[in-house]
Amino acid sequence: MPTPDDMTSAVTDSIAERTGRSLEDWVALVAESGVDPLDQNAVRRWLKDVHGVKQNSQWAIADAAARAAGWVRPTVEGYVDAQYTGAKVALRPIFDALREAAVGFGDDVVLEGRGTYVPFVRRRQFAAVAAATATRVDLGLRLPEPPAAARLQPANAPGSATHRVQLFSVADVDDEVRALLRAAYDQNG
Repeated sequence: MPTPDDMTSAVTDSIAERTGRSLEDWVALVAESGVDPLDQNAVRRWLKDVHGVKQNSQWAIADAAARAAGWVRPTVEGYVDAQYTGAKVALRPIFDALREAAVGFGDDVVLEGRGTYVPFVRRRQFAAVAAATATRVDLGLRLPEPPAAARLQPANAPGSATHRVQLFSVADVDDEVRALLRAAYDQNG
């Protein structure tokens, strides 16, 4: 299974071919543009609007420009910690219970860091957990063949979820939720 760094490398290795400029040239152009290189959303918008750069290339260039400006990508734990702060700090035990259940399925479960959710990946992403509000965690599940469950709702987020379950307390991470999480794990291996 390729890591996010592997995927970024594949994009950056072919960026000159796809855009007409090397990654180094793009980083220099961003630096000269007046766009804050640490604001990756602004860099991606600028790349799209001004230069017509496609999405995957936008992400790679914005990442490289931010790194050149001193940004360091957080670890998975850094992403998790940032998501469960302030008004959402009380939701962390829900995340921890879901993580414990998912990693218990096998040593092939990998957690990845994102700004607003944490993907759980096997061969492909099978679940994603997001602190959706100050009182709710959404468990997104990729379920090509969803089992019958009253709490399971159709969804298109977080991550590549096809369904979600809303969780308000650790007690909500019960046998039904663990079975749904296991079903997603089994269907995506």
